[in-house]
Amino acid sequence: MSFWEMLGEMFTGLWEDSGLSQGDWSNYVMIAVSLVLMFLAIVKKFEPLLLLPIAFGMFIINIPGASEVLWEKVTTVTDPVTGEVTEEVEKGLLGWLNFGVEYVIYPPLIFMGIGAMTDFGPLIANPKSMLIGAAAQLGVFLTFFGAVVLGFDAAAAASIGIIGGADGPTAIYLTIQLSKFTNHDLLSVIAIAAYSYMALIPIIQKPIMKLMTTKKERAIRMKQLREVSKVEKVIFPILVTLVVGILLPEAIPLLGMLMLGNLMRESGVVNRLSQQAQNGLMNTITIFLGICVGCKAVGTTFLQLQTLYIIALGLVAFCFGTVGGLAMAKLMCKISGGKINPLIGSAGVSAVPMAARISEDVGRQTDPNNHLLMHAMGPNVAGVIGSAVAAGFLLACFGG
Repeated sequence: MSFWEMLGEMFTGLWEDSGLSQGDWSNYVMIAVSLVLMFLAIVKKFEPLLLLPIAFGMFIINIPGASEVLWEKVTTVTDPVTGEVTEEVEKGLLGWLNFGVEYVIYPPLIFMGIGAMTDFGPLIANPKSMLIGAAAQLGVFLTFFGAVVLGFDAAAAASIGIIGGADGPTAIYLTIQLSKFTNHDLLSVIAIAAYSYMALIPIIQKPIMKLMTTKKERAIRMKQLREVSKVEKVIFPILVTLVVGILLPEAIPLLGMLMLGNLMRESGVVNRLSQQAQNGLMNTITIFLGICVGCKAVGTTFLQLQTLYIIALGLVAFCFGTVGGLAMAKLMCKISGGKINPLIGSAGVSAVPMAARISEDVGRQTDPNNHLLMHAMGPNVAGVIGSAVAAGFLLACFGG
């Protein structure tokens, strides 16, 4: 082979291996979408802890030619003696990291970290808050039926409906678990929709809160919550795990890890484990989960009509979750003779602590000296439990 032929083969190989000879328009559309999401995470600070790694995962996977390197590379090998042709699969970085997604390891570990950061005191002090957290799951089930009407099968509809739980790890957990029972590849769009709408909660909730409550209701001042003892805080996660586990075992992977994290926090005897669950472990898992989910958003699967349906249904789910919580709080306000401010109902969705802060903000717009944050935290943490129970219920019904 002459020098020029060898040089030609070298440049031909470089061209074939480069991204310039691969990919199509959908890759570049998705790269543009990922840049928009990175802008929202970095500049607007919309749920940056997960939206940024998701957006970057979407960005790198849609660079033409990157998929083989990141996921797995298949090489054809010919035995020089027998002539037998075999395929060797070499996993890339994401191929290994994705085991935590494929085998549903990451979401429960994140829940353990959430539990270690959560104070269930406001919920224990006011157990009626659990009713608001349950009512806020209205968006999950209404959206489920809406998705079925639009032609999604039951497993896909359940995955879409759980967006209304306003809990990203729960949405990811249920979608992965139900993926084997549906022909739809929904993980990336559901994760992106869930975290995008969680970031937009102030914009989504405030108009609904003002529409459903009067100025007089928004000005209601609630009595200070009683002090919760350490014994109550230690018994609570054990009791909740036992009761929910007996009634709905499918909820245990999420709820059990949530309560384990909380027990480590409240017991006071494993502070190092609690700190690790809150910080190092949770941060590491969040990075891995975000990148792996983002890398599922390949243009050929993401840019479909069903994506628009899911984004629209996700908005419906969030709106009706807020409506359900507010409606229950208004009912409790009437029954209590005006002792409960209905604004705390919007915190029944699971976005902790953002939803509770929105209740506080809207209340202080009416009365600057009215503080609802601690009262709203009860429904807010009840929403975390409610979304995990709703996911367990849907998994029990449609998980085969």
